[in-house]
Amino acid sequence: MELFDTTQLGLQRAIEGAAQRQTALASNLANANTPNFKPKDVDFHSALQAAFATGDRKAVSSAGFQTTTQTDVMRQDGNGIDVDVESAKMAQNGLEYQALVQVARGRIDIIESAMGTS
Repeated sequence: MELFDTTQLGLQRAIEGAAQRQTALASNLANANTPNFKPKDVDFHSALQAAFATGDRKAVSSAGFQTTTQTDVMRQDGNGIDVDVESAKMAQNGLEYQALVQVARGRIDIIESAMGTS
C-alpha cells in the first residue's frame, strides 16, 4: 500500500505546474518591453485532468506540462505582452498555488495526526 494516494500526487504535480506557470508569467512581465517577444504560458490543468482520467497512478505522477507561445496578439513593436493581462494571470495563479499548498499541507497533517507524530 502506498503512503500517498493519487490525490496527493496530483496535488504535488499541480503545485509543480503552478510554479512553472508562475515562472513563465514572470518572464512575460520581465520582457514586456522587449521587441518581438511572444508571451508563454504553461497548461498543467489539461495534463493533470487527462492523467486523472486514466486512473493510473504513474500517469498522474509523470504528467507533462505543455508550454505554449501566443503568436496572434502583437503590438507595433512585435511584442505580444499586455501587462494588465499578465499581471492578472500571475495573481490568479499565485492564489491557486497557495490553495494547492494549503490543501496538500492539510492532507499531510491528517496523515501525521493518524500516525501520532503531531
